[in-house]
Amino acid sequence: MVGLDSAGKTTALYQLKFEQYINTLPTIGFNCEKVKLDFKKIKGVSFTIWDIGGQDKLRPLWIPYTRCTDGIIFVVDSVDEDRFEEARIELMRTLKFPQNAHVPVLILANKHDLPESKNTDEITNSLGLNDLTGQHLWHIQSCCSINGEGLEDGLEYLYEMILERRKANKANVGSGSNSRNNFVHKNRKK
Repeated sequence: MVGLDSAGKTTALYQLKFEQYINTLPTIGFNCEKVKLDFKKIKGVSFTIWDIGGQDKLRPLWIPYTRCTDGIIFVVDSVDEDRFEEARIELMRTLKFPQNAHVPVLILANKHDLPESKNTDEITNSLGLNDLTGQHLWHIQSCCSINGEGLEDGLEYLYEMILERRKANKANVGSGSNSRNNFVHKNRKK
């Protein structure tokens, strides 16, 4: 789980883990939690989620922590429009790393409970998410990390994208084709 500082990554992580709001401090380094999902569509599945700090000096850590992962969660503060361009640059920098090719991406548009928050279409455009089509499965989900609204839906989409990617990779390996060239991509917005 990555994103700029103060986007709400740690709050989202602990909302998923403990199903309650826990007041947090800025992450210096990382937090790692195993989160068991017992949602409507997903039962008994566990995710190991690494929450990496979002300050400038910690962003170089995003690459080693996201390589060889099943999915990337990128949290963006949907109120802080002044930082959308910075968020776009950091997201694209992380996703262009070769080991992150074709990794499904969940964008959590956090703080949507606030009246000045931008909607998912505005954030999709600001982050250049349509540029990911053909490279990554992705989904943008509005959410509120404090009360948990939208987190379950987002994780369900991420899980579905991970399964879809695994199925495509398995089919491509079985057919002897190059999965990087034959992967089917879709984008999803909510």
